Amino acid sequence: MLHHFFTELRAANIPVTTREYLTLLEALDKGAISPDIEHFYAVSRAALVKDEKNFDKFDMVFGHVFKGVEVLSGLFGEEEIPPDWLEAMLKRQLSEEEMAELKALPFDELMETLKKRLEEQEKRHEGGSKWIGTGGTSPYGHSGYNPAGVRIGGESQHKKAVKVWQERRYKDLDGDRELGTRNLKVALRRLRKFARDGALDELDLGGTIDATAKQGWLDVIMRPERRNAIKVMVLFDIGGSMDPYVHMCEELFSAARSTFKNLEYFYFHNCPYEGLWTSNLRRRAETVKTLDIMHKYPHDWKVIIVGDAAMAPYEITHAGGSVEHWNEEAGSVWLKRIAETWPHLIWLNPQPEEWWDYSHSTRIIQDLIGPDRMFGLTLEGVDEAMKELAR
Repeated sequence: MLHHFFTELRAANIPVTTREYLTLLEALDKGAISPDIEHFYAVSRAALVKDEKNFDKFDMVFGHVFKGVEVLSGLFGEEEIPPDWLEAMLKRQLSEEEMAELKALPFDELMETLKKRLEEQEKRHEGGSKWIGTGGTSPYGHSGYNPAGVRIGGESQHKKAVKVWQERRYKDLDGDRELGTRNLKVALRRLRKFARDGALDELDLGGTIDATAKQGWLDVIMRPERRNAIKVMVLFDIGGSMDPYVHMCEELFSAARSTFKNLEYFYFHNCPYEGLWTSNLRRRAETVKTLDIMHKYPHDWKVIIVGDAAMAPYEITHAGGSVEHWNEEAGSVWLKRIAETWPHLIWLNPQPEEWWDYSHSTRIIQDLIGPDRMFGLTLEGVDEAMKELAR
């Protein structure tokens, strides 16, 4: 069964290696895992999954492979599970009063009775204490009151079932899903370079000990706080075809502000030209020359451009192609200048990657900034983008 579990994880594109599988087997062999299936779930996930974005896939595979309480015996060999293990497991689930009130069936008899009732029952049943149904005191079904029950389908109402399968706790961490602020922060933190600068406001414990030992009296040493020294500039495409992605951009902006101490941001529409906006609402009154920005921020700044790259090709290739004003120079000229000024540049595209080949303007932009600099605005895409910027 464990080998089947391993192959199913690999089939789900979870990068599980033989070394990690052997680590799990070693934990089982040395008794580090109790027969509680929840404990096995926690330990196996810690041993086999190294990236939180795969937690959701792991939960689905685990629920598929181990969908039944009877698998406990399969995990620990052919021997019967010691009764004291099962009793200890139930005591963790039930109060003393419930244990006293309930004359529960032995575990193997519980499973055997379930099998017989599944064979005998012919229709849906609600309430009662025998048949598999809803809202009763039978140990089988769902929404019932039996504290030693096995939930079969439905939503949990009283949180009393001994085992509940396929509870997917990490659904929104799937690498193929669009980002939320919570997991977006995790992805952005890959772009970190810590340095100590500023006021001496943190105790240097090691330095204090060394200085005190040398001086013979207490010599308190202070140091600057360790902060992320990465400097990031974000250029947001606003309006038009980007309207459906406003919420995603807001989440990205919120996560970036909380992650990077040195953050600057500007706005543009479709393609950057000779001017960028510091405020989208006052784009005419609060415009900054792009050349001034190039001269102000050095080459070591990391630049993230966020846009769907979907526009008429002439907006990139021709002077006067902008839909909002007359641009003296083509957008392609400005994109080349931006890419040359800041070598550490990536483009985050909120559109699905499979759409990119059908957009002429997207292919043009990829050619201008570099084919390996455009990434999807998903957890996996941002993760790869941060690795690229960190090089």
